[in-house]
Amino acid sequence: MGKMEEIIALGKDNIMNTYAQTPVVFDHGKGAHLYSVDGKCYIDCVAGIAVNALGYGNEKIEKAVNEVLKDGIFHVSNLYYNKWAPKAAAKLNSLAGSKKVFFCNSGAEANEAALKIARKYGSRTGRSRIISFSHSFHGRTYGAMTLTGQEKYQKGFFPVVPDISYAVYNDLDSVKALAGDDVCAVFVEPVQGEGGIVPAEKDFLAGLRKLCDEKDMLLIFDCVQTGLGRTGKIFAFQHYDIKPDVMSLAKALGGGLPFAACLAFDKAADVLCPGEHASTFGGNALSSALCLVVLEELENGLADEAAKKGMLLKKGLEEIAAKHPDKCLTARGLGLMEGLVLKVPPKEVVSACFEKGLLVCSAGYDVLRFVPPLVISNEDISKALEILDEVLS
Repeated sequence: MGKMEEIIALGKDNIMNTYAQTPVVFDHGKGAHLYSVDGKCYIDCVAGIAVNALGYGNEKIEKAVNEVLKDGIFHVSNLYYNKWAPKAAAKLNSLAGSKKVFFCNSGAEANEAALKIARKYGSRTGRSRIISFSHSFHGRTYGAMTLTGQEKYQKGFFPVVPDISYAVYNDLDSVKALAGDDVCAVFVEPVQGEGGIVPAEKDFLAGLRKLCDEKDMLLIFDCVQTGLGRTGKIFAFQHYDIKPDVMSLAKALGGGLPFAACLAFDKAADVLCPGEHASTFGGNALSSALCLVVLEELENGLADEAAKKGMLLKKGLEEIAAKHPDKCLTARGLGLMEGLVLKVPPKEVVSACFEKGLLVCSAGYDVLRFVPPLVISNEDISKALEILDEVLS
């Protein structure tokens, strides 16, 4: 048995069986390339599911890690301050126009914080219902799973959290039909990720903003996957010329380490009081330091580069869809969050691409998802498209 087989066997024997894992063990990476322990190189268009925005072996990330290592302090709890979290919060507020930040560890946790803000906000007037959307995805914890409008994630785990209803995405009338006097918030992804890489229409989000203002409901954006340069803007809401009242972020925020944030704007900024919410590891020194690196890179042009590279990727996917009409329908997405809608099972295409040295994943039931590191080169995008074309041929 080789080294890779030994590690995989050890994992199967000892790790809970909650993932359908591809039989590969990665050893190291550079840029948008990952290398397995047996030396094979892969072009990575998954990026840890939109996490590794700066790719692998990033020198600025390594420098920040070493700087925190020299201090000898990763964690002191939120009973005290560390020198990194306030800087990260201030930078986020400056870039987003938000007022206050709550730090936690994952996208699901950030959405749980947003859920609590919504319920606390509504409690002043006796409102508790939240409107979410069919085909949405907000995480695996109970509140986030209930917000997720896909029965496959809830099956076997009932009863779920009460007072959450599902409207139809990009259908404002369906929201208005549910927006009774008991509703305190609307929870929406600017681009549905796990639902199949479906961007919101501009009039739809503008209509949600207007409706929430009229009825004093919080508009909450789940930007866990769409935030931090992924769509070609630092924050996805910047495509739509409106702001949310609350926004969740995670994925790329910690430079590859677990890190997430719930941002509160204006009227939502002071809803929570001391003792009403917490996260032991939220805002730890190391993740906060890496967050600053990510935000500075985005501010210095990385988001703009993602927009340009996204156009190249989209053009290539559209050409592939036109070339293979028997297997593809269309391409859709924003920036470097792109999807190719297939007529064949995505799992088959993912496996075939893997064999040829390309890492891609699926979204929804029929979409091939591309969320590469934002630092991916044009050459690697072209090579990835060549491999996909070969597979579909």
